[in-house]
Amino acid sequence: MPDSRSHRGPHPADARLFAPAWHDRLRRATEDLSWLLSRGYADKAALALVGDRLQLHRRQRRAVYRAACPPELADARRAARVSPVGRDLVVDGFNVLVAVEAALSGGVLIRGADGLIRDLSSVHGSYRKVAETSRAIELLVARLEGAGDVLWLLDRPVSNSGRIAALLREAGQRVELSETVDGDLVRANLPVATADGPVLDRAPAGVDLVGPIADELPDRWLVDLEIDRRRR
Repeated sequence: MPDSRSHRGPHPADARLFAPAWHDRLRRATEDLSWLLSRGYADKAALALVGDRLQLHRRQRRAVYRAACPPELADARRAARVSPVGRDLVVDGFNVLVAVEAALSGGVLIRGADGLIRDLSSVHGSYRKVAETSRAIELLVARLEGAGDVLWLLDRPVSNSGRIAALLREAGQRVELSETVDGDLVRANLPVATADGPVLDRAPAGVDLVGPIADELPDRWLVDLEIDRRRR
């Protein structure tokens, strides 16, 4: 179904599903799922096990799935995180853009086990510019000030990718459309600005563009599911 939203804000049930009363249970679920994944459990089976035991709703399970990460991978991602200043890098365009749009429009943000912020928006094959898109691009471009050569990659098959590419070029960014963004991000052999775990695990380094932006927004809605490493 085409994305017809004018904002990338919260789901009507989010105020209930992500209320503070749920946070401890969601953190426990994230820690349990991360532990199971570190021991080779299949992700869907492990999520079902954790979600059923803690009686999580479908959208809560999605949040936990996006937040969870085997501890060794979470540590590796933190260790490989670098500043964009003075570095050439590639940007996972829709990944960072949609997250900042969600942050600006009051959507739920999840800080995952690896410390990175992810949104709960669904952009799979269909993207529509929202009211916050231009401001999100401005904030992202500002975070890239001082970086070296920056290349944005956008998924060509996603609808309206050409229009977003044009907006980014108007903002002075270099953009390419790709049929295989994940592979091209890794093959660039440069630091990658993304919260996509599998891409980060294959890239030489990661750049966090979304976290610093979200942390500076006074009204952003953040559910912190980062695992306390001292408890391991």
